[in-house]
Amino acid sequence: MVSKQNMEEQNRMKNNMNDINDLNMPKPKEVFGFFKEIAAIPHGSKNTAAISDYLVDFAVKRGLNYRQDELGNVIIFKAGKGDAPVILQGHMDMVCEKEPDCNKDMSREGLDLYIDGEELKARGTTLGGDDGIAVAMALAILDRDDNDLPPIEAIFTVDEEIGMLGAAAIDVSDIKGRRMINIDSEEEGVFTVSCAGGVVAKASMAVGRDTVGQPPEANNTYSIKVSGLIGGHSGIEIHKNRANAIVLLGRILQRLRDDIGIRIISLRGGSKDNAIPVEAEAVIVTDDQAGLIDGVIDRIREDIREEYRTTDPDIDILCQPIGSAAFSDREGIAELQPMTEDSTDKLIYMLTCLPNGIQRMSPDVEGLVQTSLNMGILKNIRENAPVADKGDSGRDCEVSARDSIELTFCVRSSVASEKDMLKRRLKDMMHAIGGGIEFEGDYPGWQYRVDSPLRDTMKEVYISQHKEEPVIEAVHAGVECGFFADKLPGLDCVSIGPKLSEIHTFRESMNIPSVERTYRLVLETLRRLAG
Repeated sequence: MVSKQNMEEQNRMKNNMNDINDLNMPKPKEVFGFFKEIAAIPHGSKNTAAISDYLVDFAVKRGLNYRQDELGNVIIFKAGKGDAPVILQGHMDMVCEKEPDCNKDMSREGLDLYIDGEELKARGTTLGGDDGIAVAMALAILDRDDNDLPPIEAIFTVDEEIGMLGAAAIDVSDIKGRRMINIDSEEEGVFTVSCAGGVVAKASMAVGRDTVGQPPEANNTYSIKVSGLIGGHSGIEIHKNRANAIVLLGRILQRLRDDIGIRIISLRGGSKDNAIPVEAEAVIVTDDQAGLIDGVIDRIREDIREEYRTTDPDIDILCQPIGSAAFSDREGIAELQPMTEDSTDKLIYMLTCLPNGIQRMSPDVEGLVQTSLNMGILKNIRENAPVADKGDSGRDCEVSARDSIELTFCVRSSVASEKDMLKRRLKDMMHAIGGGIEFEGDYPGWQYRVDSPLRDTMKEVYISQHKEEPVIEAVHAGVECGFFADKLPGLDCVSIGPKLSEIHTFRESMNIPSVERTYRLVLETLRRLAG
C-alpha cells in the first residue's frame, strides 16, 4: 500500500514534470515558444534540411531578407537603429543520443519536452539545448517589434557537432557586422573570448627490415607495454602535465637501445589524436645474452613513477617475453622480421625528439595554453602496393608490402603564426630523417583581443544585472568563432550561453531561470550597442 506521504511526493513530482504547452510556457515565453517549435523538428547533424527550411519560412513570413546556401546554412538580416549591424550566431544541429530503452526515431520524430523543477528536459533523449537555445533566442530577437535594437545579422550554421562543417564553408562576404555574440557556451556567467585553431598532423616513416633469416625466436623477443595512465582531452586538459604513453614508450626504447641493444618489430599506442594516450606497446628483439633487460626496465619504471607520482600514480611498465603461441596470435607480427638498426634509430628519434605537450602559454590570459600538440596515435601501416611494371604494359604489376610507422598529432594554437610554426617544425624534422608528414582538417583559431569594446559593454551589462563580474575565459579547443574571426577581419566576438548540464547525453537539461537571465543580457547589450 502506498502511504499518503508517498502519494503526495509522487503527485508533487508529477506536477513538477509537466509537458510544455501554451498554459505553462516558461519565461521568456517568446524564447521557449520558438525552442518548442525547433524541438518538434528533427535536426541532428547531417539531418538539418527541415530546420534550415523552417528558418527560411520564418524570414519569408516576416518579410526579412535571408540567404540559404547549398549546405543549409541560413543568414537572416533585419534592419534596426543605426548603421552598425550586430551578428548573432549559433548552430542549428544537435547531437542525437537516447536512453537504451527509448524507441524514438530521432531522425524523423521531434522531442518530448517537459519541465522538471527549474530544468527543461526531453524524455529519453538529448534536449538539443546545444545549440537550439541560440536559434530560439535569435528568432525571438528577430521577431521583436523593438526600435531600440541595432541591425541584426543572424547566422545559423549546420553540422557544427561533426566538425564545424557549416562554419567552415559558409560565405560571409555580404556580412557587414564586426561585432558578434555567439550563443554556444554551456555555463552562465562565463564569457569565452578566445579559442585554439587546430590541425591533424600525420608523420610517417617507411621502415626497413632484415631480409634474411627466420622470424625472431621467442626467447629474445619481448613486449614492452606502458599502461595505467590517466590521459584526458588534449585541449582542455593538456595543462595538467599528465604522462603520454607514446612519449614514455619512446623514452623506454631509447634507454633499452643504449643499455642493451634492441631492434623494433612493431609499435602501437593511443586511439584518438585529441586524447592523451593511456597505453602504448612495442614488440622488440634483443641480443641481450646477460639477461639485463629486466633490471633496466625496473630502473626505468622507478624513475618514471617518481616523476609522475602526482599526475599519474598508477603508471605501470611491463616487460614480458613473448611465447611462441602468444606471438603467433598478434595480427601477423610473428611473420615480421626485426627492423634494421637504422629504422629503429629513426623511430626512436620520432618518439623522443618530435615535440609534444605545451609549447607556449598565453602572455595575455593567465593560465591559458596558447600553443600545444599531442602525440595521439601510433600504429604500424602495412599494405600491399603495386610496383611499377618494367615489362610489357599488358603484364600484371608485381605486388609488394608497403611497411611504415605512422604517428598522428593534434596541433592546437590560438595564434595562427604559432600553429604554422609547429607545422613547419614537424615537417623539417621528419624530412631530416627521410620521413614525411601530411596535414588534414585545418581549422582557424580565435586570438584574444586585448582591446574589445564588445566584451567591455557585455561586462558592464552583466555587472549591472548580476552585481558581480563575469568570468573571462579562453579555451584551448576549437569553436565556430574561430572560422568567423578568420573570415571577418577585425571581428570583435564574445561567446556566452545559459547553464546547460550533461550535454550530448540523454540526461541533458537546460536551466530555465538561466535562459531568462542570458536573454536579458543579450537584449540589453544590443540596446547599448545601438547607441
